[in-house]
Amino acid sequence: MLQRSLLFFSIFIFQNSFAQQAYTLQSPNNKLKANISISDSIRWNLSEDGSVVIKSGVAALAVEQYGVIGWNEKVKSLKKHSAKDIIYPTIPIRSKSIANNYNDLIIQLKSGSAIDFRLFNNGIAYSWITNFKDSINVTNEIVDIEFPSNKRVFWGSDNENKYLQSHYEQIFKETYLESVTDKQDACLPLYVGDKNNPKVLISESNLLDYSNLFFLGTNSTKIHGVFPKVIAKDTLYGDRGTKILENHNYIARTIGTRSFPWRVFMVANQDKDLLENNLVFQLASPNVLKETDWIKPGLVAWDWWNDNNIYGVNFKSGINNDTYKYYIDFAAKYKLPYLVLDEGWSKSTWDITHNANNIDVEELVRYGKSKNVDIILWTLWQPMDKDMETVLDTYQKWGVKGVKVDFMARADQYMVNFYERLASTAAKHRLMVDLHGAYKPVGLNRKYPNIVSYEGVKGLENYKWTDEEANPPHDVTIPFTRMVVGPMDYTPGAMRNVIKKNYKANVEMPMSEGTRAHQVAMYAVYESPLQMLADNPSNYLKDSSCTAYMTNFPTTWDSTVAIDGDIKEFVLVARKHGNNWYIGGLNNWNKRELDFKLDFLDKNTNYKVQIFKDGVNADKFAEDYILETAHWKQNDAVHISMQSGGGWSAILTKE
Repeated sequence: MLQRSLLFFSIFIFQNSFAQQAYTLQSPNNKLKANISISDSIRWNLSEDGSVVIKSGVAALAVEQYGVIGWNEKVKSLKKHSAKDIIYPTIPIRSKSIANNYNDLIIQLKSGSAIDFRLFNNGIAYSWITNFKDSINVTNEIVDIEFPSNKRVFWGSDNENKYLQSHYEQIFKETYLESVTDKQDACLPLYVGDKNNPKVLISESNLLDYSNLFFLGTNSTKIHGVFPKVIAKDTLYGDRGTKILENHNYIARTIGTRSFPWRVFMVANQDKDLLENNLVFQLASPNVLKETDWIKPGLVAWDWWNDNNIYGVNFKSGINNDTYKYYIDFAAKYKLPYLVLDEGWSKSTWDITHNANNIDVEELVRYGKSKNVDIILWTLWQPMDKDMETVLDTYQKWGVKGVKVDFMARADQYMVNFYERLASTAAKHRLMVDLHGAYKPVGLNRKYPNIVSYEGVKGLENYKWTDEEANPPHDVTIPFTRMVVGPMDYTPGAMRNVIKKNYKANVEMPMSEGTRAHQVAMYAVYESPLQMLADNPSNYLKDSSCTAYMTNFPTTWDSTVAIDGDIKEFVLVARKHGNNWYIGGLNNWNKRELDFKLDFLDKNTNYKVQIFKDGVNADKFAEDYILETAHWKQNDAVHISMQSGGGWSAILTKE
């Protein structure tokens, strides 16, 4: 639903004369200013209150049939407008209403194409618009960005990856722009900024029928955009890998009359401001589904991370109906609406419409429905792509409620189109979609709200084999990077928690680094409308106090308040759902104490509070926690302490 007020405005200033083709665009609050010049190339820059944020951006679009759009252009006309919208997301990932205020300038070029610049109070975006009659081959898009100095950057890199293939589970390595070479590609989002200056988070939105944007370093303050090319020839290796043998010379073959993806540059004076930035969602295409009441977010019992390693039962645990009925019983006890059957339920990884031995999906669906627990099925993407309609029709007939599609590990145009085709076809069959082995969210979950989560994050699963990737410093980096652009299926909920020196890789009985309170607080901090409980039901049932508290967290939010945070250091955020508030804090390896004020709470309202915090011995025994109660009201002062690798959370229930 969208309420729109469209007003023409006159804040665009011609600098000197029209012949110089230079324009100024200001944000609605007049703090951000973009200067745009069109001559031998299209260049732009961005400043905030007079201080340079982005020194220079160069934009161009190379089309095989028509040359380079953006070189030696002349302006035909300008279309100027401002908007003051309220967007009401179908699935409120961060907020149930989003203010969408911006000033916009569409520069129509005499060559027939146009470029649209849109300036918000918290960032800028631009998009190409073409008007060719026939299909076109886009051989390249120039997205070159220069910063005013050698800024700190959190570079999510896949070193020397020729085809830009990966699972896009970045480790955001802290470095500086001049240290990044042209052999190091960065997945988006990309964070650039110093502690005491504005920060920029770069991503894209409304990515449709096109390839993903990546960046290369240049050993300077400049970064250079690159794209995966359209695949001409590939082959399957193993049961799920794609080996690219040959590429075409273009990044997209697409219709000639269209708008292209938005290049998005989010601006924040403090890291915490990024937690409330919704520009990727705001710039995406609106919802196209007429009926959405069947899309129901919620908590999920999940089998894969814990290796079905349940205990205290009178049957052999594993991939069988007895084990999954045990999971369903657990889910029902704590009112979890879903269970994911991960890899192993189907006859083979490619035969995904028949059951494996000892599995009867339809029987599990019936059993689950008797206890208000629905089933979500895992699949590889290739067999889904091969016979999508048959597969999804079968799942709908079985009574399944969603699919977790995995191992795409590509970001080219075909894969982008696969995501949309999957979303559309799944919606026809009233199936939710969780994308794993996936590139970052680009707003498709606004157009198709049945896309309820994405992986594209270095999550809890990595603890099965190493602690060098997902760990507490990483856990407090991703809220300011990956999570900003959309829902993030980190899969929290580990119950075996250890301090750093006691960690050991264990595939069958995995553990997490950091405290129990650290894991629990993720349910307030991390955004995912389908939020996993990754550990096994036996461990959860063993500690019913912790589990009862953890399963009281919603998975969608009416509003979000960023209380405090510093990338790679800590994060503290408050969220509202209905009449209740939920607060979560995560810490890196440095013990930390914080003070904050409850100025965001509702006026004249008293709250009964449950607090889950690090125990006094959590620095030695990470599973130690304290669960206590309090009574709070608006403007009360709160003091919290988090151990090394610690966490803190609170549930505030209106009295």
